[in-house]
Amino acid sequence: MDVAKQPLNPPQHQNVQPGLEEDMVPQPEYIDADYRGSERLKDKVALITGGDSGIGRAVAVHFAAEGADVVIVYLNEHEDAAKTKHLVEAYGRRCLLIAGDVGDEQCCVQAVHDTLLQFGHLDILINNAAQHYPQSSIVDISQQQLEHTFKTNIFSMFYMVKAALPHLPKNSHIINTASVTAYRGSPELLDYSATKGAVVSFTRSLSKQLVDKDIYVNAVAPGPVWTPLIPASFDEKKVSEFGSQVPLNRPAQPSEIAPAFVFLAGRASSYMTGQVIHPNGGEIING
Repeated sequence: MDVAKQPLNPPQHQNVQPGLEEDMVPQPEYIDADYRGSERLKDKVALITGGDSGIGRAVAVHFAAEGADVVIVYLNEHEDAAKTKHLVEAYGRRCLLIAGDVGDEQCCVQAVHDTLLQFGHLDILINNAAQHYPQSSIVDISQQQLEHTFKTNIFSMFYMVKAALPHLPKNSHIINTASVTAYRGSPELLDYSATKGAVVSFTRSLSKQLVDKDIYVNAVAPGPVWTPLIPASFDEKKVSEFGSQVPLNRPAQPSEIAPAFVFLAGRASSYMTGQVIHPNGGEIING
């Protein structure tokens, strides 16, 4: 599709979190038809949390196009995960699916163990899994919601890095998915925005801690992106207006975000660590 001419999306809503890609209209674009890989990640192994759909799926497919094998850790969206596996394998690469809750530290330990058992090494860690539950007031954010959001969105990154770190070689990469909300805030996504601010600080601090190990740590902070999380989180009216607030006047397709991850996972980003890339539709970000 011509993403530059893609209109805002029709009204729709899903009653399940984090949402199903197969139920979205239109379906998100995960890789541009004209994209051609150049073996930038040849024979690397990448573990991607939340890799079954949305940005995670797009990253998985782009990594496969660049020659990497992929491990996808996802919650329970089995059909979406199976489709992503098929897409990765279409590029002649291997894909391991692991279902589990990354907010549970043992799940992360097991995921790394299974990755090493299957592939023998791990070179790239993508901390991408996240959920959000809009609330109009802080008083409506329950303790349960607050704890769940933080466990999924930021605790999981601590757990996954702790599990992966002993096995990451020199010149490996950790890439975290942040958000534009970490910089401009969001009145309806207070807890989510707080976790994404934590992701930015986590990225900067971890990069300093791991620099002597020659491990690169960076982040991507997307703006509005057409992923299953959107119809699963907002009502029909807000879905139909999603993306209209940015200068480009539309949400991104996941295919427009994934190349930032490819760049950060490869040798071209060898002078970058502790940095955040901002594919956000034209918002000016300082920080």
